[in-house]
Amino acid sequence: MPRARQSSSQASGQKPTQDQDSDSDEPSGSQSQNAGGKLIVAAIDRKVSEVVQYILIMEQKKVPVKRKDIIKQVVREYKARYSEVMKRATHVFSQVFGMELVEIDTKTHAYILINKMERAPGDSMDWGDATPKMGLLLVILSIIFMKGNSVKDSLLWHTLKKLRVDPSERHPEFGDVKKLITEEFVKQKYLEYTRVLHADPPEFEFRWGARATHETTKMKVLEFVAKMHSEKDPKTWTAQYKEAQMEASTSQRS
Repeated sequence: MPRARQSSSQASGQKPTQDQDSDSDEPSGSQSQNAGGKLIVAAIDRKVSEVVQYILIMEQKKVPVKRKDIIKQVVREYKARYSEVMKRATHVFSQVFGMELVEIDTKTHAYILINKMERAPGDSMDWGDATPKMGLLLVILSIIFMKGNSVKDSLLWHTLKKLRVDPSERHPEFGDVKKLITEEFVKQKYLEYTRVLHADPPEFEFRWGARATHETTKMKVLEFVAKMHSEKDPKTWTAQYKEAQMEASTSQRS
């Protein structure tokens, strides 16, 4: 019985293939890596833009932005690239907006924006549309500074009463004065409001908050006090003037 005729591929010793060109349209390993790298770069670019926008929006509320919120609300799945994103966002704030992103709390990693363009004269406090409130804040900061950098709440309420701002009554400009001072200004980090240790009955005191120390200076506040006293020379208050000078010289060295 005659044997079957072999195919040309069998005769030549070649193994038959299903489709020699079936993989020709698939990217090589290096092409896949390049494509993936470009996608990551684009995603990081997008996250930087989103972080900048998020912080700018939060800054309008004068509320410090915490790292955990930036990660949860914006960075999300790119948490491992957080440092890179924040470094680039900081650069954008500096180069584009003329603002400095400052970490004011190393425990909670809370950030605020400082206007570098206005920092030179010694005051970058954003008065904005809330001028009456910020004017009250400046009065409070001056009281704290002139009283040795801390003041008990009872004394502050008494002093404000003499200025016709009664914390126990609703004010036409400030609304609930006590809530504004103990909650809003504290939340915004302009003031610190803490209980006095070992005080019985309980007492509370105010100090400058982290945002206040970054946005204005003791010398600026002392000049304000001098104006409130018929344009007196700031040097009239010897101890406060020396303290303000020390702060200024320390700031220049840093």
